[in-house]
Amino acid sequence: MTFPELTDNALRIMERRYLLRDEDSKLIEDAEGMFRRVSDNVGLGYEQMRRLEFLPNSPTLMNAGTGVQQLSACFVIPVEDSIESIYDAIKYAAIIHQSGGGTGFSFSSLRPEGDIVHSTGGVASGPVSFMKVFDAATEAIKQGGRRRGASMGVLSVHHPDIRRFVRAKRERSLSNFNISVAATDVFMEAVEEGKSIPLVNPRTGRAVGREDARGLLWEMADNAWRSGDPGMIFIDEVNRHNPIPGLGKLEATNPCGEVPLHPFEACNLGSIDLSKFLTDGRIDRERLEETVDVAVTFLDNVIDVTRYPLMQTERVVKGNRKIGLGVMGFADLLIAMGIRYGSRDSVKVAEELMGTIRTRAEEATARLGEERGDFPNIDLSVHSPPRRNATVLSVAPTGSISIIADCSSGIEPLFAVCYTKHVLDGAQLRMVNPAFMRVSKERGFHSDELMMRIAKEHSIQSIDGIPEDVKEVFVTAHDVPFKEQVEVQAAFQRHVDNSVSKTVNLPEGATVHDVYEAYILAYTLGCKGITVYREGSRSEQVITVISDICPSCGGSIRAVDGAFVCPTCGRGREA
Repeated sequence: MTFPELTDNALRIMERRYLLRDEDSKLIEDAEGMFRRVSDNVGLGYEQMRRLEFLPNSPTLMNAGTGVQQLSACFVIPVEDSIESIYDAIKYAAIIHQSGGGTGFSFSSLRPEGDIVHSTGGVASGPVSFMKVFDAATEAIKQGGRRRGASMGVLSVHHPDIRRFVRAKRERSLSNFNISVAATDVFMEAVEEGKSIPLVNPRTGRAVGREDARGLLWEMADNAWRSGDPGMIFIDEVNRHNPIPGLGKLEATNPCGEVPLHPFEACNLGSIDLSKFLTDGRIDRERLEETVDVAVTFLDNVIDVTRYPLMQTERVVKGNRKIGLGVMGFADLLIAMGIRYGSRDSVKVAEELMGTIRTRAEEATARLGEERGDFPNIDLSVHSPPRRNATVLSVAPTGSISIIADCSSGIEPLFAVCYTKHVLDGAQLRMVNPAFMRVSKERGFHSDELMMRIAKEHSIQSIDGIPEDVKEVFVTAHDVPFKEQVEVQAAFQRHVDNSVSKTVNLPEGATVHDVYEAYILAYTLGCKGITVYREGSRSEQVITVISDICPSCGGSIRAVDGAFVCPTCGRGREA
């Protein structure tokens, strides 16, 4: 059996974050050993992982078969309106971050700033102040030394402190938090009708004022335009699809928003690289469906071999047995099929592929239910036996595992044809789209000068010398209008029982009104949430365009003895 070669970037990130080391920090494992370790521990999946067709989330790759053995990606921790609960939540988050997981919190139960505290006779400091304490604790802990702790903070749109929450990122604080407003149908309808909404003190349940809905949504859009936060969670839409309503309403998600979870619940994720299933311009559906079978069984096994950091989590997770199988490489697939991202054809491909995966995943969890038994809380759920897992699908960002698989991340369009990805401890990975490099040489328009210009641009649309049909296919995020990006997200969401993580990337010249309209469109199309990021709105970006690539092979040019040389092919350039 022939396995694909791992790229230099894949090997580099694996060495930095995934491969085992001894007490002296010397590598004691190679990539092959990692895949063997994980598959041996979980019980299957070696061939699918080694072919880079399916990869589980980072904690599974890092911790399976080790002394840590915490394999879940994301947790939600409850925060109740008491000092004891608040600081318990901080402690729980620290334990989870240290083991490699991310955390989500709803702060909607906390009394607002200035409210009375009967036990001391003082006044409350409010949710945002306490979030800063959570943020400081997270800053002090790196996840297992290999992942920076990440959290999602959620606040109801009806909370009296909602304006302060929306403005929180203006202070350049909460650096370890994504923040999202839990927007209700009442709020979104008030936006449409130009009305106000009640603000309710969660301590008393009484309305303490009203807020103009359009003005509040505009402030959300303005702050997202400035800083990338807040996002929005359409919380009523989330709960319309709550698979286990008998456990109560869902109030929070994991850090990237793709998994709404109950208090203390966790979920493990994995992703299939869609681009690996294209043969002679057609999707190999039989092989894709076989991979779905393996992936669902793999993720169900993970639930049982995980060592949970909290006793409460183990109880809820094994009661619900939620898993989240998703996809990556969608943009690469479209390029290979000659389809423009955001076009009607691309939306059709999204619908058909995710529909196929949904059907097969549902069949797989039913089969596992017959073989292994239903998830214990099925009587509290909307499901009927046989069924092993309360949820089966979720689309995650796949930042690191898409680098290992050498594919585009999640369901995102290309960020750029050439770009730099910043990872932990300041490492920078130079990414050049291999399909473009190949096409440029096959079609005869490749040149050093052209590649150097492309490396400085987000888009190739205004660059002379590139055929129009190539420009049509190699669109990047800034070439795709926000409306089309949201339509792609909505197409996937229609077939995903958890949620879909996607960032609507906007060019620097986008307006606040663009963000505002993107929020409304996402709600209208049935998305469960939305994140919008305008280029340059944060001082530190995970992805940026680059200029230090080799124009010949796409490698990373480095300074060597005063010259700039590509170590891959030996080509150089002037300083």
